[in-house]
Amino acid sequence: MLNDIRASWALFVGIAFIMLGNGLQSSLLGLRASMENFPTLIIGFVMAGYFFGILVGSILAPKLVQRVGHIRVFGALSSLASISILAHGLFINPIFWTLMRFVTGVCYAGVYVISESWLNDRASNQTRGKILSLYMLVVSLAMGGGQLLLNIADPAKIDLFILVSVVISVGLIPMLLTARPAPAFEMSSKMTLRELYRASPLAVVGNALTGVAQGTLFGLGAVYAKQSGFSVAEISIFMAFFTLGGVIFQWPIGLLSDHLDRRRVLLTVAALATILAVLIPLFPNHGLVFLVFVLLLGGMIIPMYSLCIAYANDRLQPNEMVAASASLVMVSGFGLSTGPILISYFMSSAGLNSFFYGISLAFALLVLFGLYQMRKRAPVDCDEQNPVISAGQIGTPIAEFVTPDMEDYVEAISSGDIEQLEQLDQQDEDDLERRL
Repeated sequence: MLNDIRASWALFVGIAFIMLGNGLQSSLLGLRASMENFPTLIIGFVMAGYFFGILVGSILAPKLVQRVGHIRVFGALSSLASISILAHGLFINPIFWTLMRFVTGVCYAGVYVISESWLNDRASNQTRGKILSLYMLVVSLAMGGGQLLLNIADPAKIDLFILVSVVISVGLIPMLLTARPAPAFEMSSKMTLRELYRASPLAVVGNALTGVAQGTLFGLGAVYAKQSGFSVAEISIFMAFFTLGGVIFQWPIGLLSDHLDRRRVLLTVAALATILAVLIPLFPNHGLVFLVFVLLLGGMIIPMYSLCIAYANDRLQPNEMVAASASLVMVSGFGLSTGPILISYFMSSAGLNSFFYGISLAFALLVLFGLYQMRKRAPVDCDEQNPVISAGQIGTPIAEFVTPDMEDYVEAISSGDIEQLEQLDQQDEDDLERRL
């Protein structure tokens, strides 16, 4: 595993800086939009622009990478993301900001595609899950750390926009200077949404509703905090605690779901999120209990995407997993995009606590649908469940770009073909030695 990490050190360093910038700008823009007196509903559209960009970028980026190559596309998209955040600070206009958020989303989708396909190629089949989990840990910690950078300068000035641009630009340097060759890239096949829903309705609906909750959390969290009277320091801590909760609970929840009926774990986590989101508004906004509940809510929301992907894979054949993940990304992107718009409407018409109540409603619907599905379908035997791999906190397309040999590996394990496993292991070692 250490050899795999050494082979990808430039990517880990680069993505850490880029996600540091992403974490800062997500809260900065919501905060600054509130300071500029944008209507709450308009802020919802502005913040949804990023997730629409993620949705479109996840479609366009693979084609760009296949045509131009990893490093050039990474450099171009990171540069464009650096420019777009500066443009926010120069032109304070909600329509322009929505457009720039869309551009930023497209750029970050490309960065995710390149980073994750690069890691998939550099890792061996035996270490791929650990490497991807480490990658998501780096992403989550950097996102959380970015929230704390809000305290460095006055959000009403352009300084923090410049800081985001600088941090993203620094993230470019390790990737552009790496001496290692870029990996090969292959487009994955697709599975229609109808086929995926027929195979795993709970995974599809769960992905969409989790997207609504996560889009609301990361799109409107800073808006809620600002309009609730939080100071800048309190806003940064509030948002950082959500991310910290995801970091803490991602692994134990995934481990638990690998050894129990995954549906029960998924619905238990969703039920806890429902209850926590209802309880949080009852506590004083600035108290320790409030922050503890915020951390717990983040710990329930962020792992849900990984659980939904794992549950979908439990219901699929090995050769269908990669194809299905592309459709899951689309479903998640739809939820991420619509969440900020829907909940911002209710925040402006029914009060700020609709931020939490909207999240609660999304997970309550998931629980009800899950209970209905449990009556219709038998559980997958725990011994046959695929292990959970951390798959991102905002629907990044991590599973879509798994190298083709991984499907062969899973199929060989499923069929118990020892000879094929030995051949794949030898081929994997030869490929890894060549890459290093």
